[in-house]
Amino acid sequence: MGSTIRLQLETRGLNVHSIPLMRTGTSPTKDLQTFWALIGLIRRIRPQVVMGYTIKPVIYGSLSAWLVGVPRRFALITGLGYAFQGGEQRGRLQQLVQRLYRLALGRVHKVFFQNPDDEALFRERGILVADTPSCVVNGSGVDVACFTVAPLPTGPVRFLLIARLLGDKGVREYAQAARRIRDRHPEVEFAVVGWIDSNPDAIAKEELDAWIAEGTLNYLGRLSDVRPAIADCSVYVLPSYREGTPRTVLEAMAMGRPVITTDAPGCRETVTDGESGFLVPIKSVDALERAMLKFIENPKLVLRMGQRAREIAEEKYDVHKVNAVMLREMGIS
Repeated sequence: MGSTIRLQLETRGLNVHSIPLMRTGTSPTKDLQTFWALIGLIRRIRPQVVMGYTIKPVIYGSLSAWLVGVPRRFALITGLGYAFQGGEQRGRLQQLVQRLYRLALGRVHKVFFQNPDDEALFRERGILVADTPSCVVNGSGVDVACFTVAPLPTGPVRFLLIARLLGDKGVREYAQAARRIRDRHPEVEFAVVGWIDSNPDAIAKEELDAWIAEGTLNYLGRLSDVRPAIADCSVYVLPSYREGTPRTVLEAMAMGRPVITTDAPGCRETVTDGESGFLVPIKSVDALERAMLKFIENPKLVLRMGQRAREIAEEKYDVHKVNAVMLREMGIS
């Protein structure tokens, strides 16, 4: 956890505890250290409720809470991650993760999913057994009072992608579509916010450097506050292969930006195709290019669809509404 995030949490009166955790990687020794650290922490602070989210905290946090005897245990599945994507080359890792998930989720009282496709997949594969309750919520929500509507930039249409720089996020498709469009519309800008991850699927630095050098992408680096970048764009783009519910899409919608994303689990729920943006097939550079050209050739779509996106953010993804549903399902409201 970064020092800035820790300070923000502590400023709100929260107690923050550090544990060793290798977010990516499959070292049994490192994961065992995380497991024992969680057991020790939970024994020390004796919580009444534990909820883990993201793969390792769900698995090791849920098992630790069960072993220590925490009365109420919950898990939030925010997406499937690297192990579930990529087909046969990740098969062994996927089998291991599924077994660990099954073990951990069998010891919680309810599992929250961020889209119905992930819930269905866990049920179909037996990762989530029949007698464990589950619930689908609208992502992690977005603070619509913090992410407010920003005036659209003047001049040519500007596109933006915010993501960890991974292949599965559709970064390469975004760069290819940008290169094609800039050949005909050199005035159009394609910005990227993000960072090169330790994930095995990460974009190579040399690849990113080449896109920057040829003028295909304007790389803005890793930002602690993405609001200025969203305010400076006309259209937000996320060509991801699969998500839980992408937070950056919700943030862009809340700021009045139309969205181009994929007709993929977690992404398709966020956009009403033709009203608040466009849905395109995964891995299709042609479809992504066509969707971008619609905004370039008819800029009036940006304002109309952006307004609708803000309405959907307020109606469906307001963080207070999402949290209220989760607390009620946990019996805490």
